[in-house]
Amino acid sequence: MGSDQGNEGNQVVSDDVKTGQPAWIAPSILSANFARLGADVDAVLRAGADIVHFDVMDNHYVPNLTIGPLVCEALRAHGVTAPIDVHLMVRPVDRIIPDFARAGATWITFHPEASEHVDRTIGLIREHGCRPGLVFNPATPLDWLDHTIDKIDMVLLMSVNPGFGGQTFIPGTLSKLRAARERIRASGRAVRLEVDGGVKADNIGAIAAAGADTFVAGSAIFGSADYAATILEMRRAIDASRP
Repeated sequence: MGSDQGNEGNQVVSDDVKTGQPAWIAPSILSANFARLGADVDAVLRAGADIVHFDVMDNHYVPNLTIGPLVCEALRAHGVTAPIDVHLMVRPVDRIIPDFARAGATWITFHPEASEHVDRTIGLIREHGCRPGLVFNPATPLDWLDHTIDKIDMVLLMSVNPGFGGQTFIPGTLSKLRAARERIRASGRAVRLEVDGGVKADNIGAIAAAGADTFVAGSAIFGSADYAATILEMRRAIDASRP
């Protein structure tokens, strides 16, 4: 199982003044070249990425079908030691959580709508040695946090409707980020605030300013000619967003 720390040996990672935690860049392998997945993941980590993001879709909860635990296990066997951040877009979620834990997941996040018993699912993730988080679709209210913020380690806000990569960032996510950051701050816990969907170098600064500390980017990174240059541009935009 991977470490729960970022891949900080690749670069200097600065603490975000709004969050008190280092900013993490999390490339989504949904946009990687699956014919050379191990090499692509190695390359993006060498280029300065912190964690590896898995988008797991089941063609049921969302209208697409992607990857399962065997891919996670294969990357660990390949030698990937960076944390792996598994975003489950599946219903039901409980059956597959132990499989991803055994395969080497570090973080496992899920949509509350996809669980029969949210508290039980959170507990299941932690019982299997992983760090749990909740995912909020654009139209899903943050009210779930009233009952779970003391039990989770990550809040993931979708800034697109889940199901496909390459979509455009929904601007209303910024106000939702600010609201989520206030809830995290009020809890007094070191809960990470992640954003997934349409994140690029030209909007990542505004996303960071709204309170995010973990940034999922798929096509923006894997579709670029120079992973390191793209990640560096993102980090500079994050730094420039600080007061």
